[in-house]
Amino acid sequence: MPNKSKSNFWLDILSQLVDVFFKSSRSRKRTWHQHVVPYEEGWAVRREGNKRITSKHRKQSTALRKAKSLARKHKADVIIHRQNGTIRDRISYD
Repeated sequence: MPNKSKSNFWLDILSQLVDVFFKSSRSRKRTWHQHVVPYEEGWAVRREGNKRITSKHRKQSTALRKAKSLARKHKADVIIHRQNGTIRDRISYD
């Protein structure tokens, strides 16, 4: 295999890998759904897919107000959890 065709071969492979990488990253759409979850001695708002919380609150009602505000802004859903972590309700702002 001549040197030029060998380099073209590797450029083609690299180009295909880059295409696959960018196509796969575009298919994972970022979501703005807000979860109201139990946290320590109170409640927290956490965006779906995030480990880190957005805000902490003493009362679930306060956390719910914050989550609704964020969901309206981003046309997303609010998912309300019970104290045991199961889902109690879902409100959509699409």
